[in-house]
Amino acid sequence: MALDAGSISLLIGLAVLLILLAVLFTFVPVMLWISALAAGVRIGIFELVGMRLRRVIPARVVNPLIKAVKAGLDLSTSKLEGHYLAGGNVDRVVNALIAAQRANIDLSFERAAAIDLAGRDVLEAVQMSVNPKVIETPFIAGVAMDGIEVKAKARITVRANIDRLVGGAGEDTVIARVGEGIVSTIGSAENHKRVLENPDMISQTVLSKGLDAGTAFEILSIDIADIDIGKNIGAELQTDQAEADKKIAQAKAEERRAMAVAKEQEMKAKVEEMRAKVVEAEAEVPMALSEALRQGHMGVMDYMNYQNIMADTDMRGSISKATDEDSSNPKNN
Repeated sequence: MALDAGSISLLIGLAVLLILLAVLFTFVPVMLWISALAAGVRIGIFELVGMRLRRVIPARVVNPLIKAVKAGLDLSTSKLEGHYLAGGNVDRVVNALIAAQRANIDLSFERAAAIDLAGRDVLEAVQMSVNPKVIETPFIAGVAMDGIEVKAKARITVRANIDRLVGGAGEDTVIARVGEGIVSTIGSAENHKRVLENPDMISQTVLSKGLDAGTAFEILSIDIADIDIGKNIGAELQTDQAEADKKIAQAKAEERRAMAVAKEQEMKAKVEEMRAKVVEAEAEVPMALSEALRQGHMGVMDYMNYQNIMADTDMRGSISKATDEDSSNPKNN
């Protein structure tokens, strides 16, 4: 059956109305507006539209606002929207404010927003203020005055300091400061037995130094969880020193030996030099004799007497040498 012009116009009008309603419900969070009105939060429909235009997800602002109003907090939509636009986590800030109110902790929205924008978990900080956290250090080694190494492990109970969360140092700084205090306390002990007998002296000394200054925490207690004996550092240092002294002495002895060997070689060279001079002088004797004979300063008989004397001297030397060899031979005794 054919439709008349009036029916077609009615169907077109209904389609356009459905499209407009779909666009309206998509762009305008009507259900969120109804939820806010049901929770007693007064927020205008055009304000929600404005959030859409400012590229703010309305649910990220309205739902935390409903939560805050139900908890009795006095927050405005503009504050939450401004924190969202700044890149903060609105839901986490509101949860932290509710937790702080329940725990009677003075925490304003501005401070909570600043802590959140600084990159810290403001809700975790509030929870840590109520329920302190325990930080355990690794084994920290110190050397007592008697040279014995002492290793200690500490448990640090800390509570978050809301006022210093922005700009305050973190857990690593607390652990480093406590470790420095443990090393200093062990190093000032006269002997390691005193540290083993009174491990609480470490915690008392370290705690009295105010190590939480400038940090985001407040140190409640420092307890020594474990303590142990390490190496005898003093004995090892003495052994290393003795070994070094030994090497130095050996080097000096080797230097003296080398100098003695060089001196000996030098003296041998001098002896050979003197022998060469003697041989050179002896070589001049026949020349001097021949020159004396030539010039008539020496006769033939004088030369013969000189030869006889030399032969007699050689004979006496041979006899003396043979006698010495016979007396030194044990077979002839």
